[in-house]
Amino acid sequence: MKACITARILAIASAPLGQPQISLRLDKLCRTALKPPFTLSILKPIQDVLIRWWSEFTLQTKLMAAATLVVSLVMSGLTFWAVNTIQQDARLSDTRFGSDLGLLLAANVAPLVGEDDRTALAQFSHRFYSSTSSVRYMIYADADGNIFFGIPFSDSEVQNSLTIRRRIQLPDNFAEHSDLPLVRQHLTPNGEVTDVFVPLVYEGKYLGALAIGTNPNPTAVASSHLTRDVTIAVFVSIWVMVILGAVFNALQITKPIKELVVGVKNIAKGNFKQRVDLPVGGGVELSELIASFNEMAERLERYEEQNIEELTAEKAKLETLVSTIADGAVLLDTNLQIVLVNPTARRIFGWEGKVVEGTNALYCFPVAVQVELTRPLYQMARGELKEEAEFRITFTEPTNRTIRILLNTVLDLYKENIKGIAVTVQDITREAELNEAKSQFISNVSHELRTPLFNIKSFIETLYEYGEDLSESERQEFLETANRETDRLTRLVNDVLDLSRLESCKIYHFEAVDLAQPIEQILRTYQLNARDKGIELLQDIEPDLPPVLGHYDLLLQVFANLVGNALKFTEAGGKVTIRAHLLPSEATEEFNSDGVAAQHALRLVRIEIADTGIGIDQEDQAAIFERFFRVENRVHTLEGTGLGLSIVRNIVQRHRSRVCLVSEVGVGTTFWFDLAVYQDEPATAPLPTLENAPALEAIEG
Repeated sequence: MKACITARILAIASAPLGQPQISLRLDKLCRTALKPPFTLSILKPIQDVLIRWWSEFTLQTKLMAAATLVVSLVMSGLTFWAVNTIQQDARLSDTRFGSDLGLLLAANVAPLVGEDDRTALAQFSHRFYSSTSSVRYMIYADADGNIFFGIPFSDSEVQNSLTIRRRIQLPDNFAEHSDLPLVRQHLTPNGEVTDVFVPLVYEGKYLGALAIGTNPNPTAVASSHLTRDVTIAVFVSIWVMVILGAVFNALQITKPIKELVVGVKNIAKGNFKQRVDLPVGGGVELSELIASFNEMAERLERYEEQNIEELTAEKAKLETLVSTIADGAVLLDTNLQIVLVNPTARRIFGWEGKVVEGTNALYCFPVAVQVELTRPLYQMARGELKEEAEFRITFTEPTNRTIRILLNTVLDLYKENIKGIAVTVQDITREAELNEAKSQFISNVSHELRTPLFNIKSFIETLYEYGEDLSESERQEFLETANRETDRLTRLVNDVLDLSRLESCKIYHFEAVDLAQPIEQILRTYQLNARDKGIELLQDIEPDLPPVLGHYDLLLQVFANLVGNALKFTEAGGKVTIRAHLLPSEATEEFNSDGVAAQHALRLVRIEIADTGIGIDQEDQAAIFERFFRVENRVHTLEGTGLGLSIVRNIVQRHRSRVCLVSEVGVGTTFWFDLAVYQDEPATAPLPTLENAPALEAIEG
């Protein structure tokens, strides 16, 4: 601020006459410098907007803008060069005109100044000033530079209007160059002025100086202004056209292209619903391009919907297939997370009602399965184990099961990368039980066969080697023993064959059987045996008992086994009774081929074989029907094959019924089962099923 004030004072003190505008310009400059920089806060957002706007242009647009800028700058430069040339020529012309005019005027007024005839000087000067429009002012100064006359100001006007004296400060050697006027130019509020200072010399004596201010050539000024205005107009016009072109490009070309680029990106991301609006007046090519893009997007959308429908249908088929297969299926990803599990696997592992999808499989498997599968699953997930792996695992939680697990890797389309692991679970509990039962059956049969064979071989070898040394009675006893063991072996083989035939898929033809006939035949067969043991063999058959649906020979074998066991385990004085009576009718509902429900009365006949024998202990009743089961205790010591009751159970099951027993040690045992009454129209008389038949279990009486 101090620098501005000092410059202003020096400018006022040293400024020659006619230059007060320098002080004004300095004053404005100082005031401008002292203003706060609030314009920077306004220019900053504008700059950011321009930078962002410029960054959105394409390279082609930027190159066009740069080329336009260069062309406009070159044209503007040429125009300004022409304007400056014209102005310099005009200044040179004004300088020459001022010099000639000053010399001419000085030559005319020098004698008047030398004679100190100021009246004539004033008159001449006024006539000259009035007749010449090019003269701005005329000032006369003495040898010391003091102004004594001036047009349009006179000395008296200066003295009355100003409180200080005016003088012209000229160079010290100004008088020595009387033949060369001093010329300069300066700007005023009314335009440019050419200042001409001419020495006044009369009769070789320096009298002072004449200062003349001349106006510039109006024609040159008008030409210069016109050129400048045209240049500015051309420059502005070019950039207006550029800006309008950029706006048009942004609205009509760039914006639709950007929308098209965004649409292509969305299509690449899978958003086939993307569409681009057609611009108004965007050109035929751009409109065709956008129309083609929209058509492509529409086709892709239809194709996606079609693929989704097909994939959904295929997925539904696969899910249905997986859910209906007998084996359990569990699909894992590479992180061992459960992706898919079918109902069979849920049942095997006890996952019903649980959400296991998305959970680590090792946390869901039973402990025994976790122990076996942890290492191979991780090896498969890492790609270290690529072959199929099979495991046989037995676990007790949530239920006792034996399962076979197959592990297979799921590869991608190119058979290179592992996408998951397929776990196939087969419930082989029944198979394991059958294998165990088979092994036990073979072991039991071998044991049962070995005993009579060993006895037969022993007695025959004894007779063969020592027959001559034995008495007749001893030889007879040995032969009787071998005969009994042969009969026992025959019974065992027959029972095994009968049981095998019953457990096979052989189809038996059922017909009407009058129970009185097989019961009478059994009574006749075992009547002599019962009389020898002192046991009373009785029958209690309901009169007019209807025939039952069954197989005569199979029912005869059932009666034979049950009556034979009853006689075997009943002591002398006891009783064995066969009862048969009709049960009350039970209403059942059945649907015919048309889906219409029909009511049928289910009629059953109950058959009971009761004895007053030694009875069966409660803990043995559940296993009494198993193959080769015999109670080896103080009560049951009699020999047998252990297959009789198992044969009875299979025969009764073939008749769609179940055999039950009520027994108490020391009181007796009763076996009973129900048979369906034979109907004249078998199609309308359903057989009893295992669900509504009596339970196959011992009932404590």
